Amino acid sequence: MGEARRASLRGNLFLLSEDQYAFTAAQIQLLQAIEACGSISAAAKKAGISYKTAWDRVDAMNNLSDRPLVLRSAGGARGGGTAITDLGREIIRGFLALEEEHENFLQRLGTRLHSIGDIANFIRSESVKTSARNQFRGEVVKVTPGAVNAEVELRIGAGQSLVAIITNDSLQALGLKVGASALALVKASWVLLSRDTELQTSARNKLVGVVSRIAVGAVNSDLTLDLGGGKSISAVITNDSVENLGLKEGDSACAFFKASSVILMAD
Repeated sequence: MGEARRASLRGNLFLLSEDQYAFTAAQIQLLQAIEACGSISAAAKKAGISYKTAWDRVDAMNNLSDRPLVLRSAGGARGGGTAITDLGREIIRGFLALEEEHENFLQRLGTRLHSIGDIANFIRSESVKTSARNQFRGEVVKVTPGAVNAEVELRIGAGQSLVAIITNDSLQALGLKVGASALALVKASWVLLSRDTELQTSARNKLVGVVSRIAVGAVNSDLTLDLGGGKSISAVITNDSVENLGLKEGDSACAFFKASSVILMAD
């Protein structure tokens, strides 16, 4: 028999914030690129990703953090410049230091293991993946049980809140109560937009902001609404709707979506 190939030990490092949100190497690399370039388009090119993907990652990081990691400034052909906040820099420094220690640890541990298979069955890593473009972490501030369903209000920061309708069984299974942390998911296709920020509808959720980005496709357009405080929401509407509404970057607008369109996850 030939000599068995030597197993190698590898691992991924995740930097967790106080609310348990994980920062990965890809996100840190994008933050570094933004800090170096001061431009989201240049940073995207440096990180080897598309302009849209870069903004999606930035919006996701800001939405899931108590304080923004990246701030955008108005002006310029593509929406102005971008800047890393002090919190963003702290996360970069902390991640790089931990990454170095992590690599040293793996090298030391790898020389002591006889078989990677000996520990494989004891290690499980689960990550939630979802197609929902909009993800907000927040605090449950109000729970109103009904006969069948319960109404849950989630404060997401920047003076903004979301309302979700879930069954009482789901409320109990998730263990949601006032003060608990939860994750709200809203598909971009469920979000309606209007230029009338005073418009009242039957939709329980109304978030007011400024159009910060419009990505036009063959049939639909992907719009991002800056809600302030580093938060944003994306909506996918037809190109005809964009034209009929006369929406352009810098316009004030509001996003509407039903409470039943909000999916809640226990944090």
